[in-house]
Amino acid sequence: MMETFIPTKKQRTTYSIKTALITIKAVFLLYMCIGNPAFAASNDITLQSELVQGGLIFGQAEPGATIRVLGKSVYVDAQGNFIFGLGRDVKSTLDIVVNGESKSYPVKQRQYKLQKIEGVDQKYVKPPASVQERIKNDAALVWQARQGLLKKNYFAEGFIWPAEGPVTGVYGSQRIFNGVPKRPHYGLDIAGPIGAKVVAPVSGVVTLSHNDMYYSGGTLVIDHGYGLTSTFIHLSRIHVTKGEEIKQGQLIAEIGATGRVTGPHLDWRMNWFDQRLDPYLVLPERNEAKAE
Repeated sequence: MMETFIPTKKQRTTYSIKTALITIKAVFLLYMCIGNPAFAASNDITLQSELVQGGLIFGQAEPGATIRVLGKSVYVDAQGNFIFGLGRDVKSTLDIVVNGESKSYPVKQRQYKLQKIEGVDQKYVKPPASVQERIKNDAALVWQARQGLLKKNYFAEGFIWPAEGPVTGVYGSQRIFNGVPKRPHYGLDIAGPIGAKVVAPVSGVVTLSHNDMYYSGGTLVIDHGYGLTSTFIHLSRIHVTKGEEIKQGQLIAEIGATGRVTGPHLDWRMNWFDQRLDPYLVLPERNEAKAE
């Protein structure tokens, strides 16, 4: 069985401007600059920390720069700040395109654990034909809630833990339900009793509030800006509505056992558009044992 990669404090993504920056330089060919001011803009960018699977990456470029990562345009604000995310299975080499020029960078690869879960209601392991349309519609709603580009950097205030309780499930683990292999787990599971408080880990705007999705039960999506969203699932109660601006630390929901679960817990997921990220990487340290 493979061991879960748990990043050290040094490896975590951090929002502090005091964080050491790794300067990455991508310089235009000289002949492109001669006699053409349009090509004189700098292609220099800075990235915080190393690139790692599941990571949320912060960077800075010259204002007005165009950046593409994983085939997606990256929003660069008026100060040149930007973010992007790397999914679970991003390859060991990443191409970053700045002002049309591409350069490759190494990405730290992780090993993910295998998690066997028994006692799952069989209707969630092999859903009947009668619910397939519902499952499809649920997925479309969540996908749409993650596609907006809110040009406000709520995430810059830093993240806090959304709930109290032990971590019982980690990002990236391959799950086997009742002996049937399923998709990897893309969230951070925090165990707690039904009705326990869930607070906003960072400010944002609610883009989806749904009380009863097939797999995820009570489901809440919050947009933190620049393509970054949080999704909270298996909730017993949701206290906020779509379009509402919420503040860090605000009560947003309650832990539940809705959807495909074997017990009450919060499943927190994070996305940069379609890239699924590891929420644990943006959190401050806290003294507790991680899931085995």
